[in-house]
Amino acid sequence: MAQPLRPARLVAYVLLLAIGAVAGAAGALIQAAWFPGGLLLALLGAAGVCYGGGRATGSRGGGFAAGAGWLVAVILLTSSRPEGDFVFGAGLGSYVYLLGGMAVAVMCATVAVPSQPMPSSGRLGK
Repeated sequence: MAQPLRPARLVAYVLLLAIGAVAGAAGALIQAAWFPGGLLLALLGAAGVCYGGGRATGSRGGGFAAGAGWLVAVILLTSSRPEGDFVFGAGLGSYVYLLGGMAVAVMCATVAVPSQPMPSSGRLGK
């Protein structure tokens, strides 16, 4: 069932959107700096933010919000500026980061969040 959108949940989604954008921008800068370790660190950071967002909110929406923030930041950084500057080069690491990060975001946004088990009463048969 869908959970109602309360103000606290909306604030959490907006925060996760911003955190995802920061993780996307940081990953874009680090993935080329220390290849291949930076690429692995950037992908693990994206996975951690998306999975952690889902766990923190207890719904798939948290993972989706973090993944959407990551995607918006990365798409904005792929465009070149009028001066000719750009963040992503045309190397293999950039493409692996873009496609791998999108795959990680989709996986984390669609994975089922495990629910908490009901506490037992301590009595047998109840």
